[in-house]
Amino acid sequence: MGQAIVQVDAFTNKPFGGNPAAVCVLAAPQPDEWMQNVAMEMNLSETAFLVPRSDGYDLRWFTPAAEVALCGHATLASAHVLWSEGHLAIDAQARFHTKSGLLTADRREDWIELNFPVQPMQPVEPPDNLLAALGISQAEAVRHRTRQNQDDYLVELATEAEVRQLQPDFGRMLKLATRGAIVTSRASDYDFVSRYFAPGVGINEDPVTGYAHCCLAPYWQERLGKSEFLAYQASARGGVVKVRQEGDRVLLGGQAVTVMRGELV
Repeated sequence: MGQAIVQVDAFTNKPFGGNPAAVCVLAAPQPDEWMQNVAMEMNLSETAFLVPRSDGYDLRWFTPAAEVALCGHATLASAHVLWSEGHLAIDAQARFHTKSGLLTADRREDWIELNFPVQPMQPVEPPDNLLAALGISQAEAVRHRTRQNQDDYLVELATEAEVRQLQPDFGRMLKLATRGAIVTSRASDYDFVSRYFAPGVGINEDPVTGYAHCCLAPYWQERLGKSEFLAYQASARGGVVKVRQEGDRVLLGGQAVTVMRGELV
């Protein structure tokens, strides 16, 4: 028998929406090169690898180009697989040991709630050509955060329409040595909308990004004066995220559906 692999659409309640991730539950750790090759072969924004331990699972995430330190949608997909494929009792908490510390997932009726660390960002003047590379003429505000020597930016625009219509120049973004940029605005049917572009790790646009909402939670808490939000990531696939900030943690609610089961031979 080969290694089982499951593909899940996360932050959606229907197939072919949200953000797809592949999930491998391994019997034992595998070499980094093998995991990176599997992620490259799957060619999804993230592939998650889990190894059981006495108090949960070790969890790592790989894009087709690199390992990342935090990923929301692939964690949501991993919890979904543990419960739906019989690895974990349906009423048990999923506990993940990661490069970002202990992360947990709990079932909330038809939703899964992730407990993640908040990712605050600091005000900054945008670097030369960032706004131009994003296709933005004027921003309401810009925030910055460096994580593991990689820069991320958060840019607020005046209107939801501007966020939805954005067409970045990814070639220019690659020249900025910036991992990614979150672009956001207030919204009519949600508290806020966003999009996330990360060509620096091989993902021009991520469909729905849990990590980005760990940055957006403290930002919109400051802007809107509340701690609980209904958010929408306005990519072509799109996805809904329930967001609640509690101190230095962010609770992310999402749904997930299995779309494919396979075997690596």
